[in-house]
Amino acid sequence: MLDVDARRVVISVLWGSLALGSAVGLAAVSAWLIARASQMPAVLDLSVAVVTVRALGISRGVMRYLERLSTHDVALRGVVNLRERVYATLADGRPDAVAGLRRGDVLARVGSDVDAVGDVVVRALVPALVAIVVSTGSVLLVAAFSPASAAVLAVALAIAGLASPQLATRAARRAELGTIDARADVAASTMTILDGAAELTVSGRLASAVETLRRAEARLAAMLDDAARPAAWAQGLGTLTTGLAVVGALLIGIPATTAGTLAPVELAVIVLTPLAAFEATNALPAAAVQLVRSGGAAVRIMDLLDRAGSAVVPASAADVGHAADVGHAAEVGHAVGEETEPVEPSGCGTRAGHALVPGSVVATGLSCGWPGRPPVVEGLDLVLEPGRAVVVVGPSGIGKSTLLLTLAGLIPPVAGTVLIDGVDSGDLPHGDAARTVTLTAEDAHVFDTSVLENLRVARGDVTPHEARAALRQAGLGDLLAGLPEGLETRLGADATALSGGERRRLLLARALLAPAPLMLLDEPGEHLDTDTADALLRDVLAVGRDRGVLVVTHRLAALEGADEVLVLGDEATVGTLSPRAGRSAGSTLVS
Repeated sequence: MLDVDARRVVISVLWGSLALGSAVGLAAVSAWLIARASQMPAVLDLSVAVVTVRALGISRGVMRYLERLSTHDVALRGVVNLRERVYATLADGRPDAVAGLRRGDVLARVGSDVDAVGDVVVRALVPALVAIVVSTGSVLLVAAFSPASAAVLAVALAIAGLASPQLATRAARRAELGTIDARADVAASTMTILDGAAELTVSGRLASAVETLRRAEARLAAMLDDAARPAAWAQGLGTLTTGLAVVGALLIGIPATTAGTLAPVELAVIVLTPLAAFEATNALPAAAVQLVRSGGAAVRIMDLLDRAGSAVVPASAADVGHAADVGHAAEVGHAVGEETEPVEPSGCGTRAGHALVPGSVVATGLSCGWPGRPPVVEGLDLVLEPGRAVVVVGPSGIGKSTLLLTLAGLIPPVAGTVLIDGVDSGDLPHGDAARTVTLTAEDAHVFDTSVLENLRVARGDVTPHEARAALRQAGLGDLLAGLPEGLETRLGADATALSGGERRRLLLARALLAPAPLMLLDEPGEHLDTDTADALLRDVLAVGRDRGVLVVTHRLAALEGADEVLVLGDEATVGTLSPRAGRSAGSTLVS
């Protein structure tokens, strides 16, 4: 899943082994030096050991730094690969597959769960391999002085390296897998409170939401406590085996020293070396717990990808990064292991009496709805092409947003056809559809970063000059002039620094910067006062003239700039209304 480079892992294990090997060597040489110095030899007899102690003391810190540097490089590269692949898969997958998930749950899966999978390298894989290398080296070092003591040390290391992690794994699996869902509940409850604080306060449900979050946090804390107990037992077993190795070395070494088969300074080495050798195995219980946590997170990520109708397979970071930058499903499909052939738009022919203009969307007899549910809109005929402005009017909940998702090729039609640039939407990958249509949802996210980076969501190579032009075109020229740092001004989480109207215009500027010739806008005037909403809608219909624009709204006002107005009735039927009639209160619906 992480697509890690095996060579980088080997380098990380090498630095980690050298770091812990320096610690073991430092213990062994220091023991020899202290024992030898007690015999009052000539100073020159100790000079090599003194220099070696200093070198090992310094190298331990240097090697540890290099090990942390290399392991985190491996982990972060893997996290980037996985997170980009998850984003690409979700973008190219079925929107209905994840629409039912809570926002906080999706955030937990693409955020903390991906991080947990990445941690398997730093906190599980590398420590386990380092423990094998260092333990083997320590046994060989002690065997050079006392094979019997080395055998005792090997048995003790085996118990600490196998039994302790097994104990931690068996007990932690139950607790840690439970905390994954608990963490998701905490994240989801937190997002609900942060995003809907105003609505929850007005409805009197804020206290209930906070209490739900408190219960989720208490449940998470209890599960973490349960996971800590077996970890403590595992750590205790590690300490016990260390003591057994030292006592065993004493029981074997003292008689050997008395018999003259083992030098006194060598006794110090075989007794004190195990104290450092067990540093490697003491990290294994935590590594086992991390392996359980990462495994649970991996299961949740795979479940999310399965929902989207795709699976993760090895792919190069360059391919995934290119797919994420370009945003085209042809590249994304290759990144996730799907072979897709580019579909060439026809750009010619007719449909329902209309000539197919290149870069157009033509719907004929369209019925749309979420898969597996009854259609919410039926009998729609619509043509959207560059230079044409269409408005769809209907009450909230009538199916306007579902219609936009269908026209954008994100969900399949229930009946009828949708041609995007001359190709049936069912045969067109999402990324190819995005070359023709860009959709700005009602709740489109504004990121906690600069104005310029928020505009680059539409196209990664947007220049400052293009950004300023788009902002002026969207009616934000005065706002831009008043920003303290211009395009580099941070907007806060979900644009808290902007008013509702300014936020909507920022999303309009983002849509204008997208390379697609057609724009679909969902309720651009929602939650704005009447005058602001009317002004924004007029501007939307005006600025989209050099392209094609389709706007859905629930208000029959400010529609004089539209070429066509489609009205969705109470029974989800479709009628057309003259744009001029939209300005009079007595206008009638023409079927």
